[in-house]
Amino acid sequence: MVDNAPVLAMQHAGLTIEGYSRAAVQTYWRVPELKLGFDLGGQPWEFMGTPTWFVSHVHIDHMVSLPQYVARRRMMKMDPPVIYAPAYAIADLRRLLLVVQRLDRCRMLCDLRGMEAGQEITLSRDHVITTLATSHTIPSLGFVVWERKMKLKEEFLGLPGPQIRDLKFQGVEITSEVRSPLLAYTGDTNPDGFDNNPVFFQAKILITEMSFVRPGHKRSKVHKFGHMHLDDFVDRADLFKNELVICGHASTRYLPDEIRKSVESKIPPTLAERLRLWL
Repeated sequence: MVDNAPVLAMQHAGLTIEGYSRAAVQTYWRVPELKLGFDLGGQPWEFMGTPTWFVSHVHIDHMVSLPQYVARRRMMKMDPPVIYAPAYAIADLRRLLLVVQRLDRCRMLCDLRGMEAGQEITLSRDHVITTLATSHTIPSLGFVVWERKMKLKEEFLGLPGPQIRDLKFQGVEITSEVRSPLLAYTGDTNPDGFDNNPVFFQAKILITEMSFVRPGHKRSKVHKFGHMHLDDFVDRADLFKNELVICGHASTRYLPDEIRKSVESKIPPTLAERLRLWL
């Protein structure tokens, strides 16, 4: 396998989280079991087989590898991918692909679909994804993957099997859909993106950003530029009900040891045992 971009990986709740994220450098994540990825700020060679991507916003470090990904899939004779991105950017992304097509002299085939906040997209029989407005310096979206199951309605619990079968044959709706937030991805956001979307705190797995950790980096300035500070996590520690919280997108101002020491010194133990730094 060609190693052209760094990839970290971990598993939880039957899902594999793979990718890499560093502020102003590159961000890309994928979950192979769900056949989807988030953001295209880089494109590891092995990620090209993932057919569906959700772009949170169109800053360079989150979308610059769009042409590369599309071209590689065509070169490897794979089907054109489906790529969701904020609706306002679709026309310009199409123009970008046309410019690359003229320069590279290869057809840039993909299905670009615009998204607005509040949409729901079916991924499979068992999963849907919803879009949420986050708070960054340009319009941005976060995503929640919901696991959905059909469960017997409460009024039919305890009935014998033959009676339930007869009700079903009579056309009675005996089941209802039950959803639970399985995976959430915030993209780049300041705390408003969390506070306005409490479902982020409820997802089994949360992938988010912690761009700044030093006390000297004023939170007001960090928030103005659409990012999170370590202290924002400390303030909200009791809100995180997630089984796993993955924090990436660290500023290049820091070395990994500084980030680890800062987080270890401040994050309360109840959150620390569930928080993983992507370094």
